[in-house]
Amino acid sequence: MSVSTSSNPVVQAILNGTAPPRARLAAARGLLPLPQADLLEVLVGLRDSDDAETAEAAASTLESQEKEDLLTAAAAADTSAAVLGFIGSMKATRDVHEAVILNASTPDEAIERLAGSVAEGSLLELIALNQQRLVRSPAIIEAILHNAARSPEAERRARETRREFFEKERGARQIAGELRAQGKTAAAEFFESADLTTATGQLSLEDAWLIAQHIEVSDEDLDDSWLPSERYEDLEAEDVATHQAAVQRIIESERLELGEVTPERISLIRRIMYMNAKDRVKLARKGDREARSILIRDTNKVVAAAVINNPRISDQEAENIASLRTVSSEVLRMMAQNRGWARSYSVTHNLVRNPRTPVPTVINMLPRIHTKDLKRLSLNRNISEAVRRQALRLAETRSGE
Repeated sequence: MSVSTSSNPVVQAILNGTAPPRARLAAARGLLPLPQADLLEVLVGLRDSDDAETAEAAASTLESQEKEDLLTAAAAADTSAAVLGFIGSMKATRDVHEAVILNASTPDEAIERLAGSVAEGSLLELIALNQQRLVRSPAIIEAILHNAARSPEAERRARETRREFFEKERGARQIAGELRAQGKTAAAEFFESADLTTATGQLSLEDAWLIAQHIEVSDEDLDDSWLPSERYEDLEAEDVATHQAAVQRIIESERLELGEVTPERISLIRRIMYMNAKDRVKLARKGDREARSILIRDTNKVVAAAVINNPRISDQEAENIASLRTVSSEVLRMMAQNRGWARSYSVTHNLVRNPRTPVPTVINMLPRIHTKDLKRLSLNRNISEAVRRQALRLAETRSGE
């Protein structure tokens, strides 16, 4: 017995088996005056009748249906799922199959069968476009990928959906679960919300585990007031060349400051800087000192701001950053605006002595500098002449000269 979705009592009686056998046979032969949608629902239901004569008649009547009637049913929003599934399994024309694919009422199982059987790549592309359906029924993805007729575009979309919603999620859950089992809650929280994508594809498990060792800040310690959620949407997509340039820039910066950069350090820089910008922001907020020392040189303002707002950054670390000549001027400007560090004389002093700090920022900070240090600044040839003049003017004013 089939379950009817029609409100027509005649259809309901035929499909639930309460109609007389003669009436059911007449319906199977298409002899009852039923609307086309109801007729198709009856015929599809009676194909599986226990009565062989009725089942055979229903199958024969279905084969005689006009293409236009099938197309109308395939496109109608109120066509029953059973009928849409049947039409999808028929050897029909392209426009009929297209209508079935586009109909939101078509059962996922029917789309899966179509994805595995159609011989037109364009129809497979149409199926692959419906990401919501693919996520709901991942068997459709596999059907597309196993269909020899798939086009490159259909394959690309299917693989991207599988990677985005299944492989990546499963990998993140696995990593997070194992980290929690090891008591590394902060790292687990990172991977529960990370994208795990890089400029060249997916973040490998090996890279993920290495990065996990450099996460120390738990969610409960974070202050998100400085970073509205919409700022994440402002993060622009980056290509491979952009990531390569960032890696080289940081390596060269560290060579200028420290001399030799070890292969292990270079490897960590590459792993971190090839992460997408959103994950770099997360790492900047939650990472340890080693991760922060890399990400503070990120030219993305949101990433650099995240480092500055990391709750574990110490005064000594801030002093070191304020003296670096290989970080961006924007980072130094943001540090000068940080209320916590504005109270640190060492940070302020390092910022005004740093030739990378924007001149307007330095001028605003000079009144906080001790007189003896102002005199030294006025003689410092590494900083702007405007800063030297203003430092000398302030020093002379305080000395009454």
